[in-house]
Amino acid sequence: MNNDGTKGAPLGFEKWLTRKDKGNQRNSDVTTQPTGYQQTASRLHSFNRYEIKYLLDEFKVPALREELDAHMGSDPFSPHGGYPVTSLYYDTADLRFYWEKIEGLHFRRKLRMRLYGAPSECTETTPVQVEIKQRVNRVTQKRRIELPYGVARRWLDDRESLPSDIAHGPFVNEVTTLIGNLDLRPIVTTGYLREAFVGRDADLGLRVTIDHKVHGRDRDFHFASGAQNRHIIPPKLAIVEIKANERVPYWVTDLAARIDMSVIRVSKYCQSVQAFELTPRSMMGAPELITPDPSTPVDAFGEFQPATN
Repeated sequence: MNNDGTKGAPLGFEKWLTRKDKGNQRNSDVTTQPTGYQQTASRLHSFNRYEIKYLLDEFKVPALREELDAHMGSDPFSPHGGYPVTSLYYDTADLRFYWEKIEGLHFRRKLRMRLYGAPSECTETTPVQVEIKQRVNRVTQKRRIELPYGVARRWLDDRESLPSDIAHGPFVNEVTTLIGNLDLRPIVTTGYLREAFVGRDADLGLRVTIDHKVHGRDRDFHFASGAQNRHIIPPKLAIVEIKANERVPYWVTDLAARIDMSVIRVSKYCQSVQAFELTPRSMMGAPELITPDPSTPVDAFGEFQPATN
């Protein structure tokens, strides 16, 4: 129901829909033609790959960046200094997806809504990604659909059906079933500044990301709420992710050893859950990931906020 009392597509949806192609793409799980770093997200709408995560002290990042620049190209849709990424994770009341990760199940998945760009600029019509990320043995799989923020919120939070143009895809049906059968609800957010590098020549399937100032919150889930965040990983550490379709090139593993990058099993979602004491900290967690003062508030870009009286 629209504000004028008439039935039809949610407000903002028709404006968003005009950006789409008029052909068969309307019935697919991939929708708009975004620009900038959002285009990177759309182009990677469905894929399988291997992922390895490392921890790296921020003071070593310049050396890593120099090596990556020599072997790889910067993501053409990533601005200088990186771009903000904010994700809202959905789970059951007893945190089923969290425990699947902690227990290391060979098949596990999680549902999230992801924003590429400044949270403060997010409006009802801003494109966001609704994504299922799942792990099958050692392979990471991602599937996503892009929607206007207001439409995505009404779908995931209010259980409203999507407009008929896009409501019948298999991915949409899977998400709708997950939400309804498991009674999923928002749990925590995560956010960070991401630098992205892409492979070239023989390494075309390679992607390396560096995530800085990883933070989150457990309330006020609207992306543009301006609510306080907290570091969920010590700000002196960056998370480096190596993502490859088949194999990680030798020069990458050699580089990781030379600059003393530490392989680690870490989930930003699980870190956020634990940082806000929504569940006991896992014994599998790494001591170096415990923030020394988790109560210190930071803004949406991971910068410290001054205390207020």
